[in-house]
Amino acid sequence: MSLRIGVLGASRIAEQAIVGPARELGHRLTVVAARDPQRARRFADAYGVERVAAGYADVIEDPHVDVVYNPLANALHAPWNLAAIKAGKPVLTEKPFARNHTEAYDVAEAAGAAGVSVLEGFHYLFHPVTQRMFELAVGGELGEIRHVEVRMAMPAPEAGDPRWSLELAGGALMDLGCYGLHIMRQLGARGLGRPSITAAHASQHSPGVDEWCDVELRFPSGATGCSANTMTAEAYSFTIKLVGTKGDALAHDFIKPHTDDRVTIRTPGGTSVEHLGTRPSYTYQLEVFAAHVLHGEALPIGIEDAVQNMHYVDAAYRAAGMSPR
Repeated sequence: MSLRIGVLGASRIAEQAIVGPARELGHRLTVVAARDPQRARRFADAYGVERVAAGYADVIEDPHVDVVYNPLANALHAPWNLAAIKAGKPVLTEKPFARNHTEAYDVAEAAGAAGVSVLEGFHYLFHPVTQRMFELAVGGELGEIRHVEVRMAMPAPEAGDPRWSLELAGGALMDLGCYGLHIMRQLGARGLGRPSITAAHASQHSPGVDEWCDVELRFPSGATGCSANTMTAEAYSFTIKLVGTKGDALAHDFIKPHTDDRVTIRTPGGTSVEHLGTRPSYTYQLEVFAAHVLHGEALPIGIEDAVQNMHYVDAAYRAAGMSPR
């Protein structure tokens, strides 16, 4: 069986996040809509989408759409996810889940009441690179974990990019830092214990919009965490580092393991480099989401996870002396 997927917007991320995975897994891109109809048409022609709709509502209400993919600007995630829930359509939504914790809670309540699944697209979670890092964090190979560091860096977006817009819920913590906080929470759930935010620091590109934001955390064991995020770097870099009492491990690019699937492990016995596979993390993600929708298989994270992550994002902004979105 294959899914019929409706796409909201003709975003940059869509080629990696949904077009390629759908093609590899045999799912159909049934319809797309965008604010600019010509852009939607170009997107459809480029990627083999079957039809172009007049607007986002038309995609959601289309009887030939099984699930909705929502890669719109951050501020538009919750409103259109709510619309899809009302139509009874499961949603694969890009992160962050909403503008803030309150908005995330409202979406979760609606999804729960309607019995509709909404998966926040933390694609990194599904890849063997990430799974290996989680295994190393709790398996004892590195001893007791003392520090977890997630560093995410990217060159500055263009001036008119939504990531620089307060109205569209932009900012480094929203776009990048939500990953680092998610990783800390996932490690907490796997045995390190619930982390708490101890401090945060940010620099504002414009009033209310952070160009970089670093968040410090602490686990119940006393282990520390750092989520460092910048949208003003010279190059892209997305790493996870674990430091334990018996060694350390580095995931060289957990966001794009299809280009670098290395995990380097250093212990007193030597250094080893593991290659965990270059199949894209987005393909793993769509595979799991499709199995859930088509066959009822469990998702690794539920909608309550998305609500909690937005709670942490809000708390980090407050700790940095800024207001949540």
